[in-house]
Amino acid sequence: MKVILKQDVKGLGKKGDIVNTSDGYARNFLFPKLLAVEATEGKIKEHQAQKENEAKKKLKELQEARELAKKLSEITLTLNVKAGENGKLFGSITSKDIAEALKNQFGYEIDKKKIVLDEAIKIAGSYKVEVKVYPEVSATITVSILQD
Repeated sequence: MKVILKQDVKGLGKKGDIVNTSDGYARNFLFPKLLAVEATEGKIKEHQAQKENEAKKKLKELQEARELAKKLSEITLTLNVKAGENGKLFGSITSKDIAEALKNQFGYEIDKKKIVLDEAIKIAGSYKVEVKVYPEVSATITVSILQD
């Protein structure tokens, strides 16, 4: 019997796969636990249409992410902070501070977890910081730390 999996089933397949199983396994295990539905012609067409819509949505998200990455690459973020002798900061600049500054200065809401800093910035100067916009799409922004 052909079934369309509604969830991942160990040893059988992943969500959305169309697989062949024995009639008893499908009727006695998969259907009662709502893990699968019978793969009729109508359900298969509906499943394919849904996959196409998901693919279009992912493509659109990827294009939007690339546009955002291009815009982010062109900006220079400036932060004014208090610093002591030799440009050493009182405290440090973290990814959270950079995310807040991006929101306040340019209106971009970027999650702090998507801003890649090897370690917190502790000395005034200019730094290149990577921002992961989408899987496989990232941008490099320039962060300029000025001392008051």
